[in-house]
Amino acid sequence: MSRSFHPSEAAEVLEQFLQEGRLSALMWDVCQQQAQAGSPELQEALLSKVVCLPDHVSNTLQGKNPPVFFPQNYFPLLGGAIMQVLQNISDSLRGGLDCSISFVSHVLGKVCVHGRQKEILGVLVPRLMDLTKSDCIWQRICWRLVECVPDRWMEAVVLGFVQRTPGADVLSRLLGNLVVKNKKAQFVVTQKLLLLQYCHTTAVLQNLLGYLALDGLRRPLLIKVLQELLETWGSSSAVKHSPPEQQQYISKAILICLSHLKEPEIESCRQELLTSMMEGVKCHLDSSLPQIRRLGMIVAESISSKINTDGPVLKFQYEEDDEARELKSLLVQTPPFCVVPSLPDDDRDEKADAALPLVLESDKKSHTAAPVTPQESSDAELDSDDDLIPYDMSEDRELKTKAPVYIRDCIEVLTGSEDMDKWEATVKALESLVRKNPAATREVSVELAKILLHLEEKTCIEGFVELRQRAQVAVLTTDPIPVAKYLTSQFYSLNYSLRQRMDILDVLVLAARELSYPKSHGKTKHSGAQKPCIQLLPGSDSSKDWRKIVDERIKSKTRRFAMGPSQGEPASSPNEFSSVAGHFFFPLIQHFDRPLTTFDLLGEDHFVLGRLVHTLAVLMYLAVNTVAVTAMGKALLEFVWALRFHTDSYVRQGLLSCISSLLLSVPAQHLLEDMTEELLETQSWLGDVVEKDPDGDCRRLALQNLLLMENLKKKLEPVPS
Repeated sequence: MSRSFHPSEAAEVLEQFLQEGRLSALMWDVCQQQAQAGSPELQEALLSKVVCLPDHVSNTLQGKNPPVFFPQNYFPLLGGAIMQVLQNISDSLRGGLDCSISFVSHVLGKVCVHGRQKEILGVLVPRLMDLTKSDCIWQRICWRLVECVPDRWMEAVVLGFVQRTPGADVLSRLLGNLVVKNKKAQFVVTQKLLLLQYCHTTAVLQNLLGYLALDGLRRPLLIKVLQELLETWGSSSAVKHSPPEQQQYISKAILICLSHLKEPEIESCRQELLTSMMEGVKCHLDSSLPQIRRLGMIVAESISSKINTDGPVLKFQYEEDDEARELKSLLVQTPPFCVVPSLPDDDRDEKADAALPLVLESDKKSHTAAPVTPQESSDAELDSDDDLIPYDMSEDRELKTKAPVYIRDCIEVLTGSEDMDKWEATVKALESLVRKNPAATREVSVELAKILLHLEEKTCIEGFVELRQRAQVAVLTTDPIPVAKYLTSQFYSLNYSLRQRMDILDVLVLAARELSYPKSHGKTKHSGAQKPCIQLLPGSDSSKDWRKIVDERIKSKTRRFAMGPSQGEPASSPNEFSSVAGHFFFPLIQHFDRPLTTFDLLGEDHFVLGRLVHTLAVLMYLAVNTVAVTAMGKALLEFVWALRFHTDSYVRQGLLSCISSLLLSVPAQHLLEDMTEELLETQSWLGDVVEKDPDGDCRRLALQNLLLMENLKKKLEPVPS
């Protein structure tokens, strides 16, 4: 700006310059100069001023700039100016004159790299879509506009076009064969947007991969992309270390690629697809996270259906929810411009009514078209049962088998009875029988726990697994020490399935929760978590009056449909888990690093290790205020430290939950006195997890633990006098 002008006056001149459309004239002049080898220094200076004009004006006027210089207003105006320049270039080419598009490409690239793709491409893309539909010159202009963008700005421009275009066919029309001509654009499309990033929407993936599939020169890149995606999908390291969101993104990309493959292309890479499928599904099924396992199943099913069109295909059992249906829908290619508008309800009903008579008529025709022959009718008469008189069963009642009334009778029925009705009745009645007869249960508690651990479903009982589990919990809570010793010893024994080992962990957790919660009127209160109790400090008489007024107001404005007795405070009772916590906890933590012939926690059975870690975290949390809590905390901290770099995210989440339970259960004074060095090392490790762990839940838990540590420090800081 000239020194003779006041900044506000210069801004007024610039505002008039923009409103009169002189910006397009300036850029058109530069394009003509470029064709005649104009000054590159002048062009670079103009480029900087044109793109950064809102920033320059705002800095000079200290934020008091006119609305036209706001970015949301300036860049759409700049987009309109670019369209005017492109129109001039089109007219010039049709007239046989020479001109350059390079400066316009530089402006577009620099605007996009500054993060203003939405504003400028919101103007350019709709106009270019219309102009390139049937005009080959406009198509060539659009292709050259993108091809002349410098490599350092290419990513921002390509991403902007991919996000703003409404379909792959439009993107193909606007970009042409850019990925074949420009190596940077090829890297962005085939590598960065698919393998290095995972924040883009499904529509962006469909645009991107559909663009590669729409031209014969680009289809080899589609095959190459599919191979690289499958390689990443089938990598055990990638499955372990990449977040679930990225794996879902890669799975979507694979399914979209498969939807675009043609039969000859499938035939040429059938064996490679089969190999990738087998490797990938194994890695995913080995994961501890249900979401990852289901992704592997869906992708494997899709690949199998593509390569085995005639033969048998893979089929897994998993929950069909919206996410699964969305993934499967990607395998069906959506034709461009095939959007069916939804009919209003009235029209839909009319069309349904109009279609109904046709269906009924066709049904009538199909029924009347096959008359019954005499031979068939005679056979039908011979086979008829109409002459048989049915028995009157209206007053019949189902015979109910009486369940045993003694614990030892239950043991006999569960181990040797062939009467299935009696066996069912025993399974259903066992829990209540155990709770009613604690003395008799204690005499055979270990034997009963052994029978229930090995009990298999002989008949189809509804809720058999839950019935068995509740009976096991009842036995364990009735006689905690010997039964806990038995179950924890069996967890590391030979010849048990992984399902049985996880059943042991579930029973231990449920029993510990029941023992740790207070009981009232002889019945155990089951709840998911302890409710926080807020204690009010004793106040003055005025505070009591204030509370009385508020309570009366609430009472007067509350509608009650039934008045019952006011609920008093629950009766307090001792924590029964306090004396047995060590019997639940220490045997589980002892032998985790000893591999057995059929069980290797630190190897392939990491899913059970994850369940074990989460179980230890719950037991630690429930042991609050117990005598053994400090010793349990020390042992748990050593256990966590040994496994802190485990590759499975489910195990790491459990380890971080263990730290949370430890910080909440062990008294703060004991923590700082007995575990000072360990806590400092743990704090450093938690900081690394927050910064570097690929799993979002792990990062969240680590941050939560750091906040808990800070709160503990504040509690123990001496209050200044």
